[in-house]
Amino acid sequence: MTVLGKTELSSLLSTFMTRVAGPGVLSALDRLSGGANMESWAFDWDAGDSPRAYVLRRAPSADYMEGRPYAHVDEAALVIAAHDAGVKAPEVIGVLGDQDGMGTGYIMRRIIGEVNPAKILAAPPPSLLSDLGRELARIHAVPADRIPAAIPALDIAAELAEYKQRFLDYGGDRPIIALAIKWCEDNLPEPAASVLVHGDYRMGNIMVDENGLAGVLDWELSHLGDPHDDLAYGCMTVWRFGQLDRPAFGVGALEEYFAAYRQAGGAAVDPQRFHFWLIFRTLWWALGCLQMGEAWRSGADATVERVVIGRRTAEQELDLLMLLEGEAPEAERNRALPSSPAAPPKPNGEPATQEIVQAVRDWLRDTIKPGTSGHAKFEVAVAMNALGIVMRDLDANVSAEDKAQTDAILTGAVTLADSGVLAQLRRSALDKCAVDSPKYAALACARNLWGK
Repeated sequence: MTVLGKTELSSLLSTFMTRVAGPGVLSALDRLSGGANMESWAFDWDAGDSPRAYVLRRAPSADYMEGRPYAHVDEAALVIAAHDAGVKAPEVIGVLGDQDGMGTGYIMRRIIGEVNPAKILAAPPPSLLSDLGRELARIHAVPADRIPAAIPALDIAAELAEYKQRFLDYGGDRPIIALAIKWCEDNLPEPAASVLVHGDYRMGNIMVDENGLAGVLDWELSHLGDPHDDLAYGCMTVWRFGQLDRPAFGVGALEEYFAAYRQAGGAAVDPQRFHFWLIFRTLWWALGCLQMGEAWRSGADATVERVVIGRRTAEQELDLLMLLEGEAPEAERNRALPSSPAAPPKPNGEPATQEIVQAVRDWLRDTIKPGTSGHAKFEVAVAMNALGIVMRDLDANVSAEDKAQTDAILTGAVTLADSGVLAQLRRSALDKCAVDSPKYAALACARNLWGK
């Protein structure tokens, strides 16, 4: 593993930049927030005219790329192909080799713009939704002969079978996830004409400036497949960052988004395929969250961020149930919710476990966080979030696991048509999400629709 301090990285990066960009001076090297596995470092390089901004995308070693469908050299080649095809992808200027001593990765010219979804969605540029549709059409039109051979094609049936096996390997005891797997099995679409799919086209992976969309980032999940995969992905509830009344990326209406996509050369959108991919990708992210817990347990990634994201499974279960409940008969959709399980008694006497956890969390908030910045501040916030989950968990009596019901759902023996099943799953989803992600916008929406 190539574990590098900032000073050592700066020296190696200067050597690399001298080779690919000419002699110059490196400055303002800073790790960007987020990215527990993959690192992103911003820096400036002054070659004698004026400093230019760059980003290093890096994994410390090849081990960090294990399980990914292709290497950084292939990812860089794909980004280059997209950029050459007119997509607002970053301009790659060099790819790291073993001789560079920095692990695996590549360097891009830095796109200047806003990437924070909350800031973008607070006041999106007027053209943004049209830009998103246009840019996606351009991605789907990247010539096949420019796409690296390592970029895989997605076989939806095989992918779903793999999801099911992963779910079983993780315990196979979450009924709502089982419900989504069974629905996808029963509604698997016919294969579509294959295009380049970005695979992570959403708020958080696009950059925006005053003129609209400025860049499309993070190409590590790209593959060949159904264009509806990309079309639906950015419209998932989780990627709308609280803007539930704007179904297209949290920016606006689906009709406007689809129209812009078609006007730029994209194919007509099939509503049934779009709905399938909304469910399929929400299922994918639910399993992705569960996988984070497995990564932590195995020691593959011991960061606190992994366990916190693992508890975001509850968000996706809530979203899945809201997407699937239309399958239930009207009488079941109108059934009142059962009561939540009784909470444990409030502590007294010596400090209880939850009170000790709260004391540590308050100390992080009041003493440690104010003195941090950059990635360190992000890590403190993650730790505080983790302790908040523990506090709420200790104060509640909630479980999302039910192996017997899960097995029955997977076989079709239990469905949403059965008396009381939907109401019970709604109660479970509400209570679990209230512990794990109480600020998740869809939780308030679900409470209003279903009752408290």
